[in-house]
Amino acid sequence: MSLTAVLVAGGCATGPEQSAPVWQAGSSAPVILPEPSSPAPASASAAPSASPSASASKSASPTPAKAANYKYVFPVPGSPVSYHPTHATNPATDIFANCGNPVLAVTDGTVVEISRKDEFVKGKPDGPLNGGFFVSLVGDDGVRYYGSHMSVVDAGIEPGVRVRAGQRLGNVGKTGNANNVCHLHFGISPACAQVGDWWIRRGALWPAPYLDSWRKQGSNSPKAEAADYIAENDGCPKAPY
Repeated sequence: MSLTAVLVAGGCATGPEQSAPVWQAGSSAPVILPEPSSPAPASASAAPSASPSASASKSASPTPAKAANYKYVFPVPGSPVSYHPTHATNPATDIFANCGNPVLAVTDGTVVEISRKDEFVKGKPDGPLNGGFFVSLVGDDGVRYYGSHMSVVDAGIEPGVRVRAGQRLGNVGKTGNANNVCHLHFGISPACAQVGDWWIRRGALWPAPYLDSWRKQGSNSPKAEAADYIAENDGCPKAPY
């Protein structure tokens, strides 16, 4: 991922993962997604006021929230597949699988950024080139999903293209700073600038609680936690260097 998504000595498997924006033709401007439509509210006279318990639940700290309107799928099908709940110094997850395993879009959304170039050179400072081949998408839930170190980004997967949950994006690989280990670096983040902001795109929210749900065909959504991240950081953090 992702997309989709999902971002140190030697590689992603042992340290923070980051990757460079690769601008594609026609993708210089961010894709702005409309807010998902919601049912029309009842009339003022008929609408009950929210109960205190409902308000408290809505403002509670970041437990994954159910979102019945969004479908989610686990990004790497097949076996053996494993992942860790943590990832070095930035919130992300390495999903370990055989090179060549398919990588799927985790939810309906729009591709915003891809790379089909591997410009990582070992020994250079960690940073924008770590991801190798990658796909980044913004879901209809407003959340960005990022997957990198891929061996292939499928034909037709380009910025601006709509994808559906479960649609194939490419293959697991070990491009970029993957420490020569086949895996998908998977990051979840607020959309922020949507393209170019690798320091956010590599991962801002811990993915494991959501992956745990999606692997069991659940629908826990990071939408609320992504909004909390923006509020807590007063927007999107600037580039670290």
